[in-house]
Amino acid sequence: MTHYIVARIAIHDRERYGQYEAGFMPIFAKYGGQILAVNDAPEVLEGPPDTRRLVILAFPDRDAALAWAGSAEYREIAKHRLAASEGEIVITPGFPSPT
Repeated sequence: MTHYIVARIAIHDRERYGQYEAGFMPIFAKYGGQILAVNDAPEVLEGPPDTRRLVILAFPDRDAALAWAGSAEYREIAKHRLAASEGEIVITPGFPSPT
């Protein structure tokens, strides 16, 4: 079942975050990931204003998502993201289609 990773990220060092972004796609693609959305100014429909970046990623299944997130090559570039930003990242399965 498709699994989604949703992140809300406050970037405080764009240059360092750019180092993370520069290495992201080749690693991400190896695990079958698909970028569904990236928005630096998402519109809040309910709740308090939130100016953090919103990222939605899709993977073929939970194993692929966790393999990507835990891979040595991703953890290496993630050091730049962790140094340049803060936020929350969650994983969730997709909603099953009625049969």
